[in-house]
Parts: sequence; structure tokens; C-alpha cells
Amino acid sequence: MEVLILKRILLLVCLCAIMLFTASTIYANPKDYHVGCALAVTGKASWLGEPERNTVEMIAKEINAAGGINGHKLVLHIEDTQGDNTRAVNAVKKLIKKNKVCAIIGPSRSGTSMASIPVATQSKIPMLSCASAAVITAPAEERKWIFKVGPDDSDAARNIFEHMNANNIKQIAIMTGTTGFGAAGRKQLKKLAGGYGIEIIADETYSPADTDMTAQLISIRKSGAQAVINWSIVPAQSIVSKNMQQLKMTTPLYQSHGFANIKYAEAAGDSAEGCIFPAGRIMAVDTLAGDQPQKPILSAYKKAYESAYNEHVSTFGGHAYDALWLVVNALKKVGDDPALIRDELEKTTFIGVGGVFEYSPENHCGLDKEDFAILTVKDGKFVVLQD
Repeated sequence: MEVLILKRILLLVCLCAIMLFTASTIYANPKDYHVGCALAVTGKASWLGEPERNTVEMIAKEINAAGGINGHKLVLHIEDTQGDNTRAVNAVKKLIKKNKVCAIIGPSRSGTSMASIPVATQSKIPMLSCASAAVITAPAEERKWIFKVGPDDSDAARNIFEHMNANNIKQIAIMTGTTGFGAAGRKQLKKLAGGYGIEIIADETYSPADTDMTAQLISIRKSGAQAVINWSIVPAQSIVSKNMQQLKMTTPLYQSHGFANIKYAEAAGDSAEGCIFPAGRIMAVDTLAGDQPQKPILSAYKKAYESAYNEHVSTFGGHAYDALWLVVNALKKVGDDPALIRDELEKTTFIGVGGVFEYSPENHCGLDKEDFAILTVKDGKFVVLQD
């Protein structure tokens, strides 16, 4: 009998020790929060994905150095999509199934984002695309798990058309890349032009690998168009202004918001001078008014990024900044349950690099055309033309 009692006492002591050890271990080492990133770090879209990768790594380092998120370490799992649809889908699958992430930042491009939507939706993991096409988050009832931080391409088009109206431009030519971004932009330009009294009298396209657009531009010159809109996201867009200069075309050139990386202007050289484009204010923060609401955030991000990487900040890195901070802020409030993160995002208001985000069940973009400024290139730099 005494032996039995002794055994029971020993068993209770062991159980208490195990429970205390487990509790102390959990307390000392909260589980990590795992966030996935599917970005075009290399390949033809690396001018998007590389600053996005740099930005999320910079933020994660800052957060973890400060003690993490409510004591939880932020662990990023970064997959390089190379801007390819198949690679993007496989990357998202890996992040969800192997890395068990609670949310995904990216993909970088509109096409890769569209390709990845079914995977994120089926897995019920919130995905914050860094791309721009309006169809990424619309219609809202089909995009419950999908958000984006890039402004709608339709709002970029509206800003361009409004500027044309103010300058009495009525007949235009469009040139669009054959990427997902270019195709979506072309659709928006053709859809919206009539509402602004603008007629598209020339419609040309080019592939990302093209190195000369002279033939398309000669056709445009023959059309008599009063202005050209070039809508692209790849380095080939810089060739358009070069070819226009070679052809001695003085027709005003409008670029899309996809031009908002100073590397594109540098690649175009002096042929980029005077081109006009809608973009986030991060690209011209030094020329903003002092009372502009975003200026403190924009200035801080620009200083941190350029100090860390010794290169110019870009709109695309800004997309990653907004996406990750949106997720981090949700993690602070609700933890790493994907469904709770999704619900928290849907009711979020956030002042970021891209603008003032106001998400809702009907709006998973959160931005509008007022979050754009009209910029131009002056002396090789981006400056605000109209805010």
C-alpha cells in the first residue's frame, strides 16, 4: 500500500515538473510568426522584386531587434518567382504547405498575382499583392482572401486623362507591353478614354524582350496623335522615349505608374526629360509640401532604405513596406490565425507609402486616384508636377 502511494506521489511530482517545464518553455520562447513573400527578385521584373525583398528584410530586422511582435519573432520566407506565373504559383504553394505561413506578401506582378489567386483562396491564406491591376481584387465577392497595396491601374488612367483634359489633348496613341500589367492597363485606357472625351487613334503593343519600338512609333507619328501613353512595367519601357528622341518626335509622352523607379529614368537618359506620369509620392518626397500627411512616413522610409542599401528608394519597395506593415499590425492585434488576419485587414485604415489605405469588405485595394501625384522628370530626377 505504501509503495502504491509512493508511486502516485512520484507520478504527480513528475507531471507537475513536466507542466512547469512546458509552461516556462512556452513563456520564454513564444512561437515565431511566419510570413511568406513571393517576389520577383531576379529576372526581367527584378527592378520590382529586388527593392521589395530589400524592404521586407529591412523591416523584419528592425522589428526583431526591437523584440519582435508582442514577443514573437518575425520569420520571413522569401521565394523568388522570377516574374514567372508558374514559378509564382509553385512559390505560393510552398509557402503555404511547407512553411505554414499565416499571410503572403506579393507576388510582384499583375500576371503572377492573378495566377496565384486560386491557390491562396483555396488555402484560405490572406495574400497582399504588390501589383496594380484592378482585377486582382475585383470583384470583391470573388477575392475574399486577396488584398493589394498597388493602386488601381484604372485610377492611374484617370489621372492621366484628367491631365490631358486640362491641356486640351483629345486624340492620343497608346503603347502597351504584352505583360499582365500592360494588358490590364490597355483595357482600362480603352474603357475610360471616351468618358473624358479622348479618342485613341493608334494602338500599339510590344513584348518585354523588344529592343526597338521604331516601327510602332512611326505608325503613331503618321496617325497625328497629340500625345502618347506608354504603359509598361519592364525595362523595355525606357526604349520608347529613346526611340521617340531618335525620330525627333516632340509629341508629349505620358508614362504609366509602372515608370516610378528612378532606374527607368536613368536607363532612358535625357530622352525621359519632361515625360509625365502618375505615381506614389515616395518618388518625389523632397518636393512635397511640408504639411502633406504622408511626408513623415515617406521621408523616414526613404532615409532608412537608402542608408541600408545605398540605392534610390522606389515605388515598388514602397508596396512591400505597406504590405508587410499591414500584416504586422494585424499580427499585433489578432495573432497569426490567417482568418483573423484577413478579417482585421478588411477593416484597416493605414497611412503608408502608397497613400491612405481604407480597406472594407467591398474594397480590398483601399486606395483611390487621390493617392497619386502627377510627376515629371526634371534634370534626371522625379519631381511633383501636380499634387
